[in-house]
Amino acid sequence: MQLGDARTGKLADNIAAFGRALRRAGVPMDSSRMALAQKAAMLIGLDRKDDLAAALECVMIGQEQDRTVFAQMFEAFFRNPELAHKLLAQMLPQAQESAKATVPRRARVQEALRAVSQTKNRPPAKDEEVELDAAMSASQAIRLHHADFQSLNASEYRLVEQLARSIPLALPDIKGRRTQAGSIGHRLDWTRAMRDAARQGGELIRLPLLQRRKQPLPLLILIDISGSMERYARLMLAFLHQSTRQVPRSVFAFGTELTDLTGPFRMADTDDMLLAVSEKISDFAGGTRLGLSLGQLRAHHQRQLTGRRTVVLLITDGLDTGSTSDLSQELAWLKRHCRKLLWLNPLLRFDGYAPIASGAQVLNRHADGMVAIHNMARLQDLAQAIMRLLKT
Repeated sequence: MQLGDARTGKLADNIAAFGRALRRAGVPMDSSRMALAQKAAMLIGLDRKDDLAAALECVMIGQEQDRTVFAQMFEAFFRNPELAHKLLAQMLPQAQESAKATVPRRARVQEALRAVSQTKNRPPAKDEEVELDAAMSASQAIRLHHADFQSLNASEYRLVEQLARSIPLALPDIKGRRTQAGSIGHRLDWTRAMRDAARQGGELIRLPLLQRRKQPLPLLILIDISGSMERYARLMLAFLHQSTRQVPRSVFAFGTELTDLTGPFRMADTDDMLLAVSEKISDFAGGTRLGLSLGQLRAHHQRQLTGRRTVVLLITDGLDTGSTSDLSQELAWLKRHCRKLLWLNPLLRFDGYAPIASGAQVLNRHADGMVAIHNMARLQDLAQAIMRLLKT
């Protein structure tokens, strides 16, 4: 999950172009994997082609069915020595025709190669260059403010991630069980009343009152780290790490299993937290089995739900692959033991979105509200949206 600028330097450009071609071929790929591939290439070196292929495959491929696509794409990219620098953007047409592959290329590999070859003479767009300084124009800032996280390139994504760390998330306080002295209240402070009466010769001039202390609203954060949520997961982790720092929180990631991230979230530095999270999660960019993960939450972490005061932030697109009956049962249990169940859904970026998938339909029935989180503008409005839902 480590993210870097995959567009800096010649080697970084080549790795980024290779990663984009894999993504066009249907392989799950984002800027973090490209950054890891760049580091792997620098560590392994370019002396041996087979070593480079093995290193890139380790960090760029997460599913068994994508290994064949990777092998065919790598062979097409690095067949000619010049392609080690320019990759498919400078691919020679005669090289593609003369090579004889031992295994027929898959259709999605052919489509990806065709798409890249059609744009090999196109100059790079200037609006893709984003710098983290005061030179960024107002139009660029407005565009990034409303751009979907899924559409950002590597530099833009890194910039937006840094900006997201400074967005506040002001949540309302709630009345706790402990009391304190106050001017208004429903209970009499007898201890203080007797002490004041003793100081004034047995006379009680005023009645001291007790009022309930206010405390931050506890949060339970459940974030989907499956392949379809890969782009949103890291950014939401960075955003929530800073914005909920003063709030009692428990954080879990779920894909095919549940992973407790509460420990890494106690770290002060967000980059250190993200590094610890990447080492702890073993099912990143896989499938989604929310019902099974909630079952593990109920079995092992039930104490994280404090007396029906906890607000649950469920961050997912609802594309669940598990049993809908198990999911409905676990969501019903979760809703009974929390204050509010709020669904933070990045798919609300589409106009007229409707929860058509079976998992999304179950989640929509049990959630108390649904909030969009697909761009910077939505993150800035997240606190107001949550407060409106808590008042209902």
